[in-house]
Amino acid sequence: MKKNNKKGFTLAELLIVVAIIAVLTAIAIPVFTGQLEKSREATDLANVRAAYAQVMVDALDDGATTHTDNGVTFTCDGAAGSRTVTAVVDLKQAQADWQTSGAATAVAGITATGSPTVGGTATITWTQATNAVTIVYA
Repeated sequence: MKKNNKKGFTLAELLIVVAIIAVLTAIAIPVFTGQLEKSREATDLANVRAAYAQVMVDALDDGATTHTDNGVTFTCDGAAGSRTVTAVVDLKQAQADWQTSGAATAVAGITATGSPTVGGTATITWTQATNAVTIVYA
């Protein structure tokens, strides 16, 4: 007597598994894309915060120098009483404007002007005459 050995999966079972994987992939890709953009925004905000901190340090320093740190250019101009310190940060976002709520005032509570653009910049400026800091996205 010969015994039938039925090991393995049927074609129907394999097609069901493939369909389930396709549905899960179709759901997961937009979620991952959204999370990727949020991580780019978080990186941009961290870079702008770091540049803001460096601008404030340069504002306390009396030197009038231009220097570059991690790809961010800092410029100190003007005589005593009318100095300005400026930093320009390149943004990494792939979508225009903020996708995360509250990001517009996330840097030291300063309300920024403009909105981020793809391949844009953030310019942080401190002016000694007014002792004010501005952040402009372009």
